[in-house]
Amino acid sequence: MDITTLKFAAIMLSAGLGIPVLAALNAALGVRLGSPAAAAACLFAVALLCACVVLLLTGPGPLKAVAGAPKHLFLAGGLIAFYVLSITWIAPSFGVGNAVFFVLLGQLISAAMIDHFGLMGALPQPLSPTRATGIAVMAVGVFVTLRA
Repeated sequence: MDITTLKFAAIMLSAGLGIPVLAALNAALGVRLGSPAAAAACLFAVALLCACVVLLLTGPGPLKAVAGAPKHLFLAGGLIAFYVLSITWIAPSFGVGNAVFFVLLGQLISAAMIDHFGLMGALPQPLSPTRATGIAVMAVGVFVTLRA
């Protein structure tokens, strides 16, 4: 494994470690505010501020290309809103662990399909029997955790 792969893996591991923390914090905020939607709006306001700071530090020039970008690419914003709203609403009743386990399972299934078919410009990686078995084991694990 080369150094770039290790750096990318470490960054993504860190992002993954943050997902349950995000879920727990925003779920608690949603309970405190009495509204998952209000908590999500606060989260997105902070996220927008952070993204704008990074954009200013790296140069806002690329924003000129936004008007010419294919409109379907903006669906990502709706998907992240769905994720944040759903985890903020469901985690307090279902548990952060249960919610994140199902999110992870959904991510593995979706990622495998995107890779297999090379969707949205992804590097095609056929779904091997080993990879399919790993996803199946994860699915079994998710359901086992529900019974614990």
